[in-house]
Amino acid sequence: MDHLLAIRVFARVVEAGTFTKAAQSLQMPKATVTKLIQSLEAHLRVKLLQRTTRRVTVTLEGSEYYDRTQKLLFDLDDIEAGITKAHARPSGRLRIDAPASLARLLLIPALPDFLARYPDVRIELGVSDRPVDIVRENVDCVLRACPLLESSWVARRVAELEHVTCASPAYLKRYGTPEHPSDLARRHLIAGYFSANTGRLLPLQFTRGDERIELRGRFGVAVNDSNSHVEVALAGLGVIQTVEFMVAEAIAEKRLVRILPDWKCETQSIYAIYPSRRHVGEKVKVFVDWVAQLFAKNRTTRPRRIVHQQKQ
Repeated sequence: MDHLLAIRVFARVVEAGTFTKAAQSLQMPKATVTKLIQSLEAHLRVKLLQRTTRRVTVTLEGSEYYDRTQKLLFDLDDIEAGITKAHARPSGRLRIDAPASLARLLLIPALPDFLARYPDVRIELGVSDRPVDIVRENVDCVLRACPLLESSWVARRVAELEHVTCASPAYLKRYGTPEHPSDLARRHLIAGYFSANTGRLLPLQFTRGDERIELRGRFGVAVNDSNSHVEVALAGLGVIQTVEFMVAEAIAEKRLVRILPDWKCETQSIYAIYPSRRHVGEKVKVFVDWVAQLFAKNRTTRPRRIVHQQKQ
């Protein structure tokens, strides 16, 4: 038995919750995972895991063994990283998860540059807005609009998204151009946007000086997808408030018109979130740095300042 490999496989099973998911993330046959765990238990003469048809639970002995071996694995990773860092370059599979609009409009068009810089890295990009269990799903980094900090996660703010309020020329011809946010509540239609996670309809928010207004107004159509939200506005079905990069091209082409330009909308921060480790893999480091640089170059996503957040 490869003792060190068996320990690493045991840790992955604990984190993934099933032998199948652990085998998939390790890219090895499930039978090999099972055999290594059985050999480790036989060597230790204790039961580390309780198996059911759907799930694996950790025994008390297994939980203690996991906690103590994790420190050893982290120390070993640090030792190896310190020796090889000067000669190694980022390589291997990098699993990322990002919202659909961010992936389609900003991330994917720029990936050729990243892959040209780091040709030995293979990107696996999940496109979703759902909550991601970073450890259990073996994801290296997620991009999200909230830090979602757990004790074992790091969140680095890489972008600050500007919002704009806009509508189609056809809509404005029919309903007129609002001169004040309160006009939207009285005689306009709002193209509503509700959270796919909570189902909550999000309000429009406006700030000018010390004045702050929040409203929902009347709406004929509401959606829970940002790309569809823009399409609703293009179809002339109402006023929308969305992140600027989503509509910058449509505004430039005059398919949408920015309204109430004197009123500011709240910005939305985007975070790169990844599991905290004493040694973070080079491929994650270079990706997060690259994303921050990518967004800093884009007028619609440029952060006022980049900060690091970590909870321990």
